[in-house]
Amino acid sequence: MILILEASGDEIRTIVLINFASNVNSKSARVLILLVVPGHLLLLYIIHFLQGGHTAMAPTFIVCYLSAALLQVLILIYVASLIGRWLWQRGLDPDDFSIPYLTALGDLLGTGFLALSFRLIMTVSSTGTGV
Repeated sequence: MILILEASGDEIRTIVLINFASNVNSKSARVLILLVVPGHLLLLYIIHFLQGGHTAMAPTFIVCYLSAALLQVLILIYVASLIGRWLWQRGLDPDDFSIPYLTALGDLLGTGFLALSFRLIMTVSSTGTGV
């Protein structure tokens, strides 16, 4: 379970992003989250094996990349559950209406988090090359 505490004035509210214990879709969410790191490690290995990169992959990049991918999936699962409930309340089929929005959000988050990862690596790196 991931909790965020939100404070406004004297009131503190707890927002549960993903409840892995009681939600109907919790098993699917756990599987998706558990597949993020192995899936992306496989992708990085294939890129390295095919010599697709211009430089060697540094451990710093791999950690930043995997963190960005995990954060992206967590956000997408949360937004998908919100959009799904919202569309069902309005009598719309989430399979038809949510996919374009989730795909666009996934692209936006993936690109943004990858750019932030490169920026973080360039900031931390002593040589300034980034990778």
